[in-house]
Amino acid sequence: MKHNYISTGVLAMAATAFLWSIAGLFIKVIDWNPIAIAGCRSLIASIVILIYVRRPRIHLSFPQVAAAIANAATMLLFVSANKTTTAANAILLQYLAPVLTVLIGPVLLKERTRIENVAALPIVVAGMVVMFYNKLGSGEMFGNILAVISAITLSLYFIFMRMQKDDSPLESILLSHWLTAGICLGISFFLPAPQVTLKSLGSIAMLGTVQVGLSAVLFSIAIKRVSAVQANLIAVIEPVFNPVWVFIAIGETPGFNTIIGGIIIVSAVTAASIVSARAQNNK
Repeated sequence: MKHNYISTGVLAMAATAFLWSIAGLFIKVIDWNPIAIAGCRSLIASIVILIYVRRPRIHLSFPQVAAAIANAATMLLFVSANKTTTAANAILLQYLAPVLTVLIGPVLLKERTRIENVAALPIVVAGMVVMFYNKLGSGEMFGNILAVISAITLSLYFIFMRMQKDDSPLESILLSHWLTAGICLGISFFLPAPQVTLKSLGSIAMLGTVQVGLSAVLFSIAIKRVSAVQANLIAVIEPVFNPVWVFIAIGETPGFNTIIGGIIIVSAVTAASIVSARAQNNK
């Protein structure tokens, strides 16, 4: 029974990463300022979450508010980092988060970090470097710093969400999208009006309902069942899916480095998840 409980968490987290990965594909076809995209996406996502929750339990406890702020900060920082450094730098630096979670998580959560997750970390980092080796650049130092800060906030987001494993963490995501939508849409009033087309409306609807809305529900299921470190580690497969979407959409074949790096990451994450599930099942 416990094995099935953990397996559900692993699968839900993998599905979450899968849905997160479609962001780039749909954002590319929306000719809007990233701030406007982030605001509209969060507004739609908050409606989806509200429909699912129906009666949200907003008690403004420390973990609930802290997770909301951390998630909103991560979304805003990552958007800003992408505008001020290379996309590869932003992704690679943000996914330092699992390393930070290993360092911070046990202290705040009092959860023992499993050896297989620690062992998988350097392999995952190596896979990320292989994947993005040809795309990495110096970028703007400010953008690189923003990406590193987003790694910190992403790590804290996983930790504060895990603190609510015995409660309902979905409300934190709801609050974070209200916060993000308010900030981004407020800023958008001072930016040029976006070009509204059927393609852009369809894409933003897909981002809000599926890429962020549905993934929020899946993530809330996952984080109640697996540790913050394991969830963060599984989330690293997100950039592995990106070349797959590009191949499906425009037929661009992934490069050799991308394929090898992706295999390394998926293999390490899968092996660590299987070992963790078996170890928990044998308790």
